[in-house]
Amino acid sequence: MREFAKAFYKSKAWQRCREGYVSRVGGLCEDCLAKGLYQPGEIVHHMVELNPANINDPAVALSWENLRLLCRDCHAKRHGAHKRYRVDASGRVTPRG
Repeated sequence: MREFAKAFYKSKAWQRCREGYVSRVGGLCEDCLAKGLYQPGEIVHHMVELNPANINDPAVALSWENLRLLCRDCHAKRHGAHKRYRVDASGRVTPRG
């Protein structure tokens, strides 16, 4: 988790939003369900990625229109082209951006 987002993801506002959204969509991965597959969702994904400029904007960070419940595989597919970490020459793993 990126440093700027730690407090947000621990906040009561996010926890309530996340729980409400999972309940609303029935707890199943929305991408799998669109393909006729039934997999439990585990990660509430922000379609517009959170960043330091928008994390305090409830229209982005807490809006159900910007959320999608995904299983781990579908979440990894959505982030496949965007690596969140890099490994430097010494083998240290550091977050990107």
